[in-house]
Amino acid sequence: MRQAQGLLRFALLLSACIAFSVHAETAVSDKVSSNQDAQTLLKKIQSAAQRLNYSGTFVYQQANQMRTSRITHLLFGKNEVEKLEVLDGKPREYIRSNDDVACYVPETKTVLIEKRVTRDVFPAILAANPTDLVDYYNVRMGETGRVAGLDCQAIVLEPKDKLRYGYKLWADKATGLLLRAQTFDAKNEIVEQISFTQIEIGNIDHSRVKTSFPNTNGWHVENAVMSQVNLSGWSVTPPPGFKKIQEVRRLISDTQNSGARTAQSGNTTQREVSQIVFSDGLAAISVFIEPGSQSRTEGSMQQGAMNIVGRRQGDYWLTVVGEVPGAAIRQVSNSIEFKSK
Repeated sequence: MRQAQGLLRFALLLSACIAFSVHAETAVSDKVSSNQDAQTLLKKIQSAAQRLNYSGTFVYQQANQMRTSRITHLLFGKNEVEKLEVLDGKPREYIRSNDDVACYVPETKTVLIEKRVTRDVFPAILAANPTDLVDYYNVRMGETGRVAGLDCQAIVLEPKDKLRYGYKLWADKATGLLLRAQTFDAKNEIVEQISFTQIEIGNIDHSRVKTSFPNTNGWHVENAVMSQVNLSGWSVTPPPGFKKIQEVRRLISDTQNSGARTAQSGNTTQREVSQIVFSDGLAAISVFIEPGSQSRTEGSMQQGAMNIVGRRQGDYWLTVVGEVPGAAIRQVSNSIEFKSK
């Protein structure tokens, strides 16, 4: 009898072990499958923002502040044309043709012209190969739902360290176009989100990417003189996974802040600002370097997901800006060194 009971216990134990093993293997398999599906959808999101024609209104929200904008994107062969209109507060309009951007400021009758530095304007927020993100984020499929009347699938990106935020991205099931992006802090609280409230995808009239200000006779045109430079004299250590993507230098004049009246008076001054840009494919960090002759107060501030640190270093003023937690910005700021040749 005891022998029979012992055999029964052994059989039950063996059965439980097999069941647990099968369950564990299934769980691992499901996790791998979810990760692969999520990476495939991320690639679709990245492609959709560049290859589709679309026009829609979206709302950007941080804390208790909200801003409404309208974006229209058209593809002419290999050329992208995009119009971004700020619908709240003072009117602003941006027309982008590939990497050339013109900003129309009607209240000062000014057109600011410059090159695009980063490619992170919603819904085109992905700037790297999605497979590279898995080294620094746990990527998985989320729930399904509806945004702006369209069926969509969510993707969750959980950071593997405390130097970046978490994200939930909602993509249109039919086309892959990003419809909503939410940014989460370490407490899993939303620090900012951006979402379409209305969207058209497909047949968009070409006239919708033309400027609303066709008659700019008498307007002041401000060209941001920008050039690629080698800033190897500056040593900056970004968080793991952030790669240097740009080193540029531009001349900034007072008219970009005070408008056409300053330009017309002839009292414009220019200052040289260098910029080093790092990105992990989702978030970007910029280090701005300029002569420290102006009187400024050192300090830090946060606006939604954006953290900013400004400080003096020798004869220079440094501003570090990024859509990353404050700890990451402080780490970057503290790492900066100038190595004179």
